Amino acid sequence: MGVLCDYFRAADDAAAIGVMEQTGGGPAAVAGGGPVDAIDLKGIEPHVILGQLVALAAGVPWSARLVGTELIWSGGDEGPWLMSIQDTVRDTLAAVTAARMPELSARWGRTEELASPGPLPPEQLVPVIEEIAGLARRARDTGEHLYCWCCL
Repeated sequence: MGVLCDYFRAADDAAAIGVMEQTGGGPAAVAGGGPVDAIDLKGIEPHVILGQLVALAAGVPWSARLVGTELIWSGGDEGPWLMSIQDTVRDTLAAVTAARMPELSARWGRTEELASPGPLPPEQLVPVIEEIAGLARRARDTGEHLYCWCCL
């Protein structure tokens, strides 16, 4: 079973919860555009997989607590769930330059969770990094925050 994750930006927790009300519990990223600036990153949950990209970008060791989140809305025990993401994570991702993306892609593609059964081609994750860094940059530049909607 995979996890579906959408990342989006909003002014605050109330606005992010409003997205859940508008979409009937999500998803936030929909074909043709939705109520917010959102991206669909299937399987890239915030704590481990995105956390490893954040660790690589920041030049720090990965830990399960590196990407701080707070559950702000839940559809129940079976989900979906909405989490706020720390602004330090937003700022780290927003600072990723185009020049660093190929190197980060190659290194991220060798992490255990992404490299099974073998490492990904070095440039394969560049488009994903472009998406999440772009979203983070737009959030930072407008004083907004990042949110992650997850569903099993």
